[in-house]
Amino acid sequence: MINWTAATPIHSLVGGILIGTAASILILFNGKIAGISGILGGVLKFKDKDIGWRLLFLLGLLISPIIYSIFFALPKVTVHAEYSTVLIAGLLVGLGTRYGSGCTSGHGICGLSRLSVRSLVATGTFMMAGIVTVYITHHLI
Repeated sequence: MINWTAATPIHSLVGGILIGTAASILILFNGKIAGISGILGGVLKFKDKDIGWRLLFLLGLLISPIIYSIFFALPKVTVHAEYSTVLIAGLLVGLGTRYGSGCTSGHGICGLSRLSVRSLVATGTFMMAGIVTVYITHHLI
């Protein structure tokens, strides 16, 4: 069931605008795509000439909730899964981003805005996998 009383359309709209603006600024002024897996992968490869902006971008992702919490209450997060399930899911997501040549943010936000066919297929695949997974786990199991 969807808890419509907990919906946050204004916060979601503002968040989407901020994400789109950040992705646009990064590609316009730095020529880089704001795909998180690619940014993190570049840090882990220790590219000396390219590491500064990547670290700042990731730092921004980490401190954003802290800044948000100064003005608004953070939403309560509850995970109804075992640690092993979360670990396996995380590994599968990481494997999928490697095989899919990027993550959901890279394909869904940046790739679609650049009219990339590969990103359209990838985003459709992400969405369909999510729909099928929810259907199976909520209606068949």
